Parts: sequence; structure tokens; C-alpha cells
Amino acid sequence: MVTHGGSAQSEEEGAALSRGSGVCKWFNVRMGFGFLSMSIRDGALLEQPLDVFVHQSKLHMEGFRSLREGEDVEFTFKKSSKGLESVRVTGPNGAPCLGSERRPKSNQKRRSKGDRCYNCGGPGHHAKECQLPPQPKKCHFCQSVSHMVANCPVKAQQQQQQQQQQQQQLTSPGTQGMAALAINEEEEQSHATLSENSE
Repeated sequence: MVTHGGSAQSEEEGAALSRGSGVCKWFNVRMGFGFLSMSIRDGALLEQPLDVFVHQSKLHMEGFRSLREGEDVEFTFKKSSKGLESVRVTGPNGAPCLGSERRPKSNQKRRSKGDRCYNCGGPGHHAKECQLPPQPKKCHFCQSVSHMVANCPVKAQQQQQQQQQQQQQLTSPGTQGMAALAINEEEEQSHATLSENSE
């Protein structure tokens, strides 16, 4: 009896699944999900395509799992609380999905021009790859071994100079400010002359 109940339950789950085919509408390779545009449902052509959610874990393929926009797909799907959701996605006739050529940027090894070794200060490698023995720690701003960047007097002096320059710009009006003051004074005088003449 337990076996019968179990098979009845699996039959219900099987009945809840539908088959569809269409194309990949879009797929975010970094986040690992996207939407399929279903044009055929259980063998019947749809008047309007339906969106079906797809997660990379449901893709039938080797290696990095993703879909290319416009790629032909066949899939089984179910109705969930969020809408239509794919259960298994393959290429045409059950073949593995092709996938996108794009890969998330975090998986690509990148080195910007500013990358430097924290140990020796040299370009082109990081401290864990440095061939030199551990060097004394230095200030990243002025390269002094006597202090760290948080206590750097050179950086503090430069910041103080920048603050003073900003203060001067705010307190002293520039040439545009002077011109605006002159125009305002002229307008006030002309208004005063007009009001005297009207009296």
C-alpha cells in the first residue's frame, strides 16, 4: 500500500510537468539565471510566447552552464508560486545546451596596470607570488618604513592643503562672483531710480 501511494505521488508529480520548446530569451551568466521564450507547449503552437524561468542548475551540459540568447531549447517545466519554472533544459532532441561564450568577469584572471606587489612594490605580481623574502611593511602613500598610511604625515599635509584650497574657494568670490555682485548692485540702483521717478 505504501508503494502504491508512493507511485501515485510520483504520477501526480509527472502529470504536473509539461513539455515545451522555444528559445532562450535572455540569460545572465554572472547571476546564473534567465528566461526562456516558449513557443510550443505540449506539442501545440502557442499564439503568444510564454516566459519560463531557467536556472543554470537545470541546464543539461558539461562545464560552465549558461545559455546563449536566441539558442533553441527543449525543456520540461512546472507551474510554481512564482510562475512557470523549468525543471530540465536541453538543446534540440535532448542534446546538450550550447551555452554562451561569455563568462562572468570574476572568473577571468585580470590584472590592472595599477596592480603591485604589497611585499616588494614591484608590478606584475602579487605578494603571494613574490620571489623576495618578506620585506618591512611600508606606508602605501610615501613608501616610508617608519609609519603606515593611516599615520602618514605627507598624506595628512596634502589633505590639509586641499582642505585649505577648498575653503579659500568657498570664502573668496571668484571673478564670476564679483561680476554677479556688480550686476545686482546696478539692478538695485536702477530700481531705486525708477521708484523715485514714479513718486
